[in-house]
Amino acid sequence: MLKNNLKITHFALLMSALNFLFFYFPFYSFVFNHLDYKSFNGVILVISLVILTLVLNAFVFYLIFFLSRFVGKILLIITFIINALAVYFVNTYSVIIDESMIGNVLNTNYEESSSFFSIRLILYIVFLGIIPSIYIYKVKIINVTLKQFLITTSLTLLFILTLVFANASNWLWIDKNSKTLGGLAMPWSYSVNTSLFYIHKFKKNEKEILLPNAVIKDNQKSVVVLVIGESARSENFSLYGYKKNTNPLLSKVPNLFHFDGTSCATYTTAGVKGILEHTNTDDLYEILPNYLYRNNVEVVWRTSNWGEPPVHIKNYKNRAALMPNCKGADCNYDEILLTGLKEQILASTKNKILIILHTSTSHGPTYSKKYPPQFETFKPVCNSVELGKCSQTELINAYDNTIVYTDYILSQVIEDLKELKEYKSTMIFVSDHGESLGEKNLYMHGLPLSIAPKEQYEIPFIVWVSDGSKQLKSNKTLTQGNVFHSVLNFLNIESPIYDEKMNIFK
Repeated sequence: MLKNNLKITHFALLMSALNFLFFYFPFYSFVFNHLDYKSFNGVILVISLVILTLVLNAFVFYLIFFLSRFVGKILLIITFIINALAVYFVNTYSVIIDESMIGNVLNTNYEESSSFFSIRLILYIVFLGIIPSIYIYKVKIINVTLKQFLITTSLTLLFILTLVFANASNWLWIDKNSKTLGGLAMPWSYSVNTSLFYIHKFKKNEKEILLPNAVIKDNQKSVVVLVIGESARSENFSLYGYKKNTNPLLSKVPNLFHFDGTSCATYTTAGVKGILEHTNTDDLYEILPNYLYRNNVEVVWRTSNWGEPPVHIKNYKNRAALMPNCKGADCNYDEILLTGLKEQILASTKNKILIILHTSTSHGPTYSKKYPPQFETFKPVCNSVELGKCSQTELINAYDNTIVYTDYILSQVIEDLKELKEYKSTMIFVSDHGESLGEKNLYMHGLPLSIAPKEQYEIPFIVWVSDGSKQLKSNKTLTQGNVFHSVLNFLNIESPIYDEKMNIFK
């Protein structure tokens, strides 16, 4: 079939067939795993989906190439290469290319994206993307007359509609699984969801909605250190009953409390937003650091990560800005966020201080590169970015070592705060989301919350308070939404949007 000269109809069908063979294995794996395909109705649906996939993709290719063969070739080459990339991540990490995953991709920085590089990724791009693209570039496509185009288009549309209505009894199943099916269908998973991402982004407020003014009620020196964890799941903290001692330091700290926490999302941008906003909403309201900074609180943001909403404060520093004042090998890890932190607090001229440390310690797939060598407590560890190639023991050991390192960082924050005798102080640690480590053949995070396993949304919520400052309510479970109101309470800041029910302190 791979001739140098092809009629546009034959070419569209050939490209659809190649697209089906190369990129639809994850789609139909999901269908067979969630459908009773041995029943008559199941067989009809599977056959219908295969035919619909082939015909619909061929129809779209046919339309594009009829309008412009040159533009069509460029678009199809790009499609095959992006398909190859997408299906690599679907096959390797069991992700779904939905709107939230598109947000992850578009907000990922170079350092994080480069950690996914592997020889297998190159092979996917070469064999499934570049080689088909060479043929697409070289083939000569013979167009049809307008009359033939209209006849073919009309008949195809009629056939598609007939097939869709013939499966009316299966619409409920398709609707129930539409998000996953749509996230696995190439190239529609990323093309449609990229469009939706930008449409929804455009609809959001271009300027954040300001919250009503707040009032500082006393002059007591108080400091809150909010540590935002990355991909930390509570299941692997020994504080929560994990069998391996991943919290050797925190387990010995007095005045330390831990709660069962849940995240509002399974990806960084939404998770961080959920921690910093006063209520769970799609609107862009003024987030905690901006709000307190505007109301005369000293606010410091230090980050080795990304994905936060716009932060409008004077004292914002990322890893590059912190590096000149940091010395030693540990500056390559999240300890850099602690450099001169105590001294900065003491140098403040204000009585109310909020410090936010946004870490990246447990972000995959390169877990073993997220902590200094001396924290490699559990061995052997997974060193591959293709997590499925590692044993479960190696993968979990590498991840557990990131938790041991997190334990050390949090204990260092507490030690610094203990030395601030004039201040009432607290440290709050809450993660942006959890992480899958091979359970149900899932890796990392980012699945839609409606279908995500508990490993991706059950998170640690750990609080330490200094002697004589505050006591905590007897909560058992907390959400990221508790952070905003608890910080206001600890700093004794009065605000019309304060919600006592969401405050964790007595």
